[in-house]
Amino acid sequence: MGLCCDLEVDVNGEETFLLDKVLPLLCSALWLAFATSLFIVAAMAVSDLQYRNDFSFKFLTVLTTFSRKLSRLFSGLTSQAGTLKVILPDFPGGAEGFELIARFCYNNGRTEISPFNAVLLNFASCFMEMDQVCSGRPSLLHQTEKSLEGINSWTWPQLLVALKQCQDLLPAMNSSCLLQKILDSVLGRLAFPSVVSPCTPSSSACSSFQLSTDTRSTESSKNSWSRPTWWFEDLVFLNADLIDKLVNMMISQKLDHATLSRFLFYYQKSGFLSAGPAEKRKITEVVVTLLSLLDTSSVSCKGLFEISRMTLSVKVNKCCKNKLESMIGSQLDQATLDNLLIPSPRGKDYIYNVNLVLRLLKSFLGGQFSKIQLKKVAALMDLYIAEVAPDSSLKPTKFLALVVTLPDSARESYDGIYRAMDIYLEVHCSLREEEKIIVSRALNYEKLSPEALRHLAQNSKFPSKTAAKAVVISQQAKLRSLLPSTHHLKDFSYSADCYTLKGSKGEKEDPDQILLHVRKFNLSTENERLKAHLQGMQWRVIELEKACSGMQARIEHIMKSRLPSRSLPKLCS
Repeated sequence: MGLCCDLEVDVNGEETFLLDKVLPLLCSALWLAFATSLFIVAAMAVSDLQYRNDFSFKFLTVLTTFSRKLSRLFSGLTSQAGTLKVILPDFPGGAEGFELIARFCYNNGRTEISPFNAVLLNFASCFMEMDQVCSGRPSLLHQTEKSLEGINSWTWPQLLVALKQCQDLLPAMNSSCLLQKILDSVLGRLAFPSVVSPCTPSSSACSSFQLSTDTRSTESSKNSWSRPTWWFEDLVFLNADLIDKLVNMMISQKLDHATLSRFLFYYQKSGFLSAGPAEKRKITEVVVTLLSLLDTSSVSCKGLFEISRMTLSVKVNKCCKNKLESMIGSQLDQATLDNLLIPSPRGKDYIYNVNLVLRLLKSFLGGQFSKIQLKKVAALMDLYIAEVAPDSSLKPTKFLALVVTLPDSARESYDGIYRAMDIYLEVHCSLREEEKIIVSRALNYEKLSPEALRHLAQNSKFPSKTAAKAVVISQQAKLRSLLPSTHHLKDFSYSADCYTLKGSKGEKEDPDQILLHVRKFNLSTENERLKAHLQGMQWRVIELEKACSGMQARIEHIMKSRLPSRSLPKLCS
């Protein structure tokens, strides 16, 4: 005997389906329901009632006929009056998935299976164990698997719908091979976009599915497919886990790393627009990890610095930070001053993140680099040091570390460092004399220009010892700049009484003697004037030598004619 009762089906707490028809005598199978994650409980008031009169007396029987899971559930029921409620937790696709299953069962195993519902129907049929033949018709699981065999001929929008359904079914979908099939098909479309057009003109999906708000014309869309970035906007809806899986597949298939790099930067920016803190952290960590797998030359240094700025508000793990800093450090020579001027973290007194720059420098020096790259980094650091020098909170140890981290050979001139140091000492006028001496020791006096040395010698902001040393170095540099100009002249010596020209070619000039000549000539002009003066002096020496020889010959002739028997001493030799 049958009793009049209601059967309520609660799907994932999203929607309740109600049956108000005569049902067979059923009894409670509460313990059985708990064991199968399906619960039958006393009914409560349901506000949203659907399908109240859509199904017949045979509904439950039809469901159990096609679903082995429901058949096991209701096999032990005995007579019981009242309203029964079936709760289906974690049902694939929620209310939409259950409705598709119900329509299939009520229509005696017939339903329209298309690329837009094949994935959902397949996973729901697996969940409900709908793998048995009924009324001579193939099971729903078999029909969906047959439809999925043609996945390679699906249009691009159809693939995206299927991919979106897979994402909604995660993490349960991870155990299915269906997700891998769809990702393989998407990857094949990206690797060879010209083989199958992303969206054929005859496909209705072209107009029904648009992840982008762009309303480009058909002609412009066709042109966009020829660009390597045509798929960027279509895939930004994917979560970080699927992006990780898909991009790793792209890397293994050797897709262009420059294109992948651009996509990851685009994905990270797009994902940050609407994501929460936890999702932002996940996106950043996945993107940084994937970028670290690409060729360094294909990753934009500017893009890496933008990610670094974004991480100020996102607490990424230490491994992610290390990978990001390693990538930036390896191409630090491509950075600009604006890239380095990253604000300091919260809670720090200094304006810019000096610690980060120091870590980037160490990362750069720990890799392979050329002399040209080293000099570029040194020039960049000179600009950065000058920019952070006015920061009153910058400690002397940090300022000194910025200067001395790079080797001395990286800089051809220390004028930029001197100017930055001058600004730093002016702002930090309260430093002790010992601290000022420590800071000024970073200067290489040998690589300061004469103008910088003269300025330093009179700079009261520097320690007195530093100024005195600058005076000595300046004089030594002046003398060294003068000495090379005498190398092209013949060797000569100078005395206050006469000139003596050295005739032997093998003799070498005495450096001390040359220094004496320079002091007696009191030459403080430019090298060109010194050169002209010395050349003129050489000619005068030669002329005096000739005159002296002529005078000696005449005197000897006169003396011989007057006193032929007396020998006269030589006046000149």
